[in-house]
Amino acid sequence: MSAEDRRRMIVQAVLPLVIEHGAAVTTAQIARAAGIGEGTIFRAFTDKDELIDACIAEALKPDTALAAIAEIPLDQPLRDRLTEAAEAMSAHLERMGALMAALHSSGRLKRGEHKKGARMDSFTAVREAIADLFTPGDGLRLPADKLAGIFQSLLLARRRDGQGSLTPDELIDVFLHGAVTA
Repeated sequence: MSAEDRRRMIVQAVLPLVIEHGAAVTTAQIARAAGIGEGTIFRAFTDKDELIDACIAEALKPDTALAAIAEIPLDQPLRDRLTEAAEAMSAHLERMGALMAALHSSGRLKRGEHKKGARMDSFTAVREAIADLFTPGDGLRLPADKLAGIFQSLLLARRRDGQGSLTPDELIDVFLHGAVTA
């Protein structure tokens, strides 16, 4: 196994532990989760902080969400396309949020300390993928990139609300049809 493959394997195995324990995760737990000896951790990473940084970078990567959005068939109704995109984006946001919350609560990160550039790159990539879900036949009022930004903002606001006041279906209904019934 190459050094880079070993690093990737360790990060994939350890990410759920970091989400659960934050920076308090032990090297013994890391080794058990990855099925390696503790010494192997330090051959792949200089220290636990570097491993946690790699976990943060992995959680911020939108690859899984982008792949799910790319697989959405454009021949299905717009509502269905947006529902699938909302599910993919919500799963990505959950993973990012859970990791950041665990690291904040364990004292590893202070608010705003994590790399905002990587997070913004992630949001940009997801927004561009969502924009690709809109087709000329959808009868759009605004350009697809603006609509994707609005849709993404609504999903983010719903997550920040914390109360889940809107279901994804309600959010999509308001996005597609507005706030008034007339």
